[in-house]
Amino acid sequence: MFKHRLLAAAAAVAGAVLAAAPGAADPLKVGFIYVGPIGDFGWTYEHDQGRLAVEAAHGDKVETTFVENVPEGGDSERVLTQMALSGHDLIFTTSFGYMDPTINVAAKFPDVKFEHATGYKRADNVSTYSARFYEGRAVIGHIAGKMTKTNTIGYIASYPIPEVIRGINAAYIHAKKVNPDVNFKIVWVFTWFDPAKEADAATTLIEQGADVIMQHTDSPAAMTIAEEKGVYAFGQASDMKQFGPNARLSSIIDDWAPYYVQRVADVLDGSWESIDTWHGIKEGMVEIGEFSDQIPADIQAEAQAISDAIVSGEYHTFTGPLNRQDGSPWLAEGETADDGTLLGMNFYVEGIEGSIPQ
Repeated sequence: MFKHRLLAAAAAVAGAVLAAAPGAADPLKVGFIYVGPIGDFGWTYEHDQGRLAVEAAHGDKVETTFVENVPEGGDSERVLTQMALSGHDLIFTTSFGYMDPTINVAAKFPDVKFEHATGYKRADNVSTYSARFYEGRAVIGHIAGKMTKTNTIGYIASYPIPEVIRGINAAYIHAKKVNPDVNFKIVWVFTWFDPAKEADAATTLIEQGADVIMQHTDSPAAMTIAEEKGVYAFGQASDMKQFGPNARLSSIIDDWAPYYVQRVADVLDGSWESIDTWHGIKEGMVEIGEFSDQIPADIQAEAQAISDAIVSGEYHTFTGPLNRQDGSPWLAEGETADDGTLLGMNFYVEGIEGSIPQ
């Protein structure tokens, strides 16, 4: 599957909304709060591509703004408050650590609508949305398990939250299925975006024998190191091919554009309501980047088959038999994980070494 921005398509879809909206109305002010820079070529870059899609789709009916590099915590609450006070009608907060600040500010501004990415707390004026990134990690985990020669896969992890733990488990399960000798080495960097730390983590993992690198961080630094060291890697959040034309095998691409365009349209036509959205490969919020020619055709076909089965509903990423890390049963033969367990996942599956930081 190939990356698509859908800007032209989004503009066409929104045409009816634009035509129906009163010409003299003030533009809807839509704000975005970013945890990293829009030039990170990963997480924040893709969210900003969604913002640009909103502008392309809705034209002069909207005015968008953004603040980048906003730390999670008190600083984000201050920025959110300023944005609400400046007349924004809809605000997207795009990192897990913005959850409580979003809820706090939303309570003070009941007429402003908020959308929080990857969180789980909602209110009448707060929606939540996220993507099933773990589905993509199942696909690239399969590829990694097939492509490693050292049987060691390195994983750069950001924070020990359920989203990241789900990704590690999904990748490991599918690498292990096709390569029983595979071993995961995990380095926790406790940051979403710090190219120096990410590069150091990649270097450390390669020195420990990893010849395939995965990441749940936002910069292409690990891809750059993989290219320099002659090992494989996968793009995270964005394609990242330009940073590792030889290293990159595929990528997990986040496509927020259709969701942002639709939610803005909902505000424009008065149909917006607080909802929870968790979309995956089927809906296109998670995309699998183009497969590198370095991946043999049969492995490409196998990876595509996993993706297709997820889309059709024939396959669930977490299907038993699966045990927890301590060997206790988790999922019986053929049983699949429910969303509640996945959303609160705080354990490794059996076979992963090491402990989850507290």
